[in-house]
Amino acid sequence: MSELTAQMVQRGRGPTAEEAARRRQLARDVRSARERLTSSIGLERAFDYELLRLYAEYRIGAFLPLMLLALCVAAASAFWSPVALSAAWFGGVLASAGGVAALARFLLRADPDHLSLRSARRRAMVGEFLQSTAWALLVVIVFAIDSTNLRTFVMFALVIVAAVTTTLAATVPFAAYAGLLPLSAAALSLLAMTRDVESVLLITMAVGAQLFFLLLSNHLHASTVAALRSRAEKDAIFGELEQAKANSDEARRRAEEANLAKSRFLATMSHELRTPLNAILGFSEVMKNQVFGPHAAPSYQEYSTDIHDSGLHLLNLINEILDLSRIEAGRYELNEEAVQLAYVVEECRHMMSLRARAKNQTFRELVDPSLPRLWADERAVRQIVLNVLSNAIKFTPPGGEIVVKVGWTSSGGQYVSVKDTGPGIPEDEIPTVMSSFGRGSLAIKTAEQGSGLGLPIVKGLVDLHGGSFQLKSKPREGTEVIVTFPAARVMDALPAIEVDEDPARAGRAAVRAA
Repeated sequence: MSELTAQMVQRGRGPTAEEAARRRQLARDVRSARERLTSSIGLERAFDYELLRLYAEYRIGAFLPLMLLALCVAAASAFWSPVALSAAWFGGVLASAGGVAALARFLLRADPDHLSLRSARRRAMVGEFLQSTAWALLVVIVFAIDSTNLRTFVMFALVIVAAVTTTLAATVPFAAYAGLLPLSAAALSLLAMTRDVESVLLITMAVGAQLFFLLLSNHLHASTVAALRSRAEKDAIFGELEQAKANSDEARRRAEEANLAKSRFLATMSHELRTPLNAILGFSEVMKNQVFGPHAAPSYQEYSTDIHDSGLHLLNLINEILDLSRIEAGRYELNEEAVQLAYVVEECRHMMSLRARAKNQTFRELVDPSLPRLWADERAVRQIVLNVLSNAIKFTPPGGEIVVKVGWTSSGGQYVSVKDTGPGIPEDEIPTVMSSFGRGSLAIKTAEQGSGLGLPIVKGLVDLHGGSFQLKSKPREGTEVIVTFPAARVMDALPAIEVDEDPARAGRAAVRAA
């Protein structure tokens, strides 16, 4: 049979978080590369469509302002040219702008999944070229009427239109190029109408300004693409977070179902195990005490004692598992009452004194006798103290000392401290000791009996009381366990009420007071 390796076990458990993240990133990269291969401008299809959609929205929004601008230019040009010529120019601009607006509405109404982006981009280029050509025909008026002021007016109008065109078509760069070409050609054609140096410089500056607007259009396109990428990454992160939340909710639901199944299983098995276990304990105790007469062989008494002790150990283990399962499931109900903490600790110490004397261990108690009562579950408090004392006795060497302290905390609560002179626990093993069924290396080496549930049960019971649990230990320095109960559980004693036994005297005192 082949050897089971760590890699095989890991594959059986599924990919790690880093591996899953790497796979998701690789899938995104492959999808992005596939979409870029099908794009004519090197971007993903979603970006191509979004850029065309922005272009369409810009064009529809600028239709009325551009028509007002064209009307103003036509009205101003009527000072130099015939009204019919200016009106014809305005009609051409209106028709071309209307065609571009109709194209933009078609792009917004079209289904993105069935829209041909290449054809839509080509139609946008043609529309921009035709609209800019209509604007550029303004130079016809200059050729018809030779006027320096008219040339200056037309040149500035062409510069304004070039700025507007390159800005509106920035999301479709080829459309911006197509729109600027007729306007630059019209501005350069004005050089044929003039020979003076000032006019040549002015026209050159106008053409340079148009090229500058084209450069700004490219920067605007790059920033728009970057914004789209950022938004896509954000949407992808939100999608992953939603998926992770859904997975977490599903995992939590399965964990709750598993916890419920575990509780049902433990409730059923506790009954099924305790019934035969009680019979084992009862009959083994009868055989151990030789109720019906001595055994024929002395070894039988030893065997019956071992059976009885093993049964008690198994019963304690079942009780601890059930207690821990109820605590973890939040079903452990506290029967709260007024409890004298010092009295409970003294009782528990007395119960454990036989085990301590068997190992020649001594107890040293530092108990504050003025402590008021606590509002707590006496059974739970007793279990806390017994578990802590049992651990201290178990791991303290013969002849050692166990110090038990009971007193006030700085915040007004009460605490129980049990410190032993045992070998201590290494710092890296404390989380293991505090986990369910966790046992330190010392317990394993010395083969000390225990289920590893004592401290987790103690911490769970302390948490139910709203207190705190602290474990301090260092190798060769012993171990100290501190259990703290909050000040809210301390019952303040009320002062005694003085009652006068003579009713007549009390009545006279009341009259005098009135």
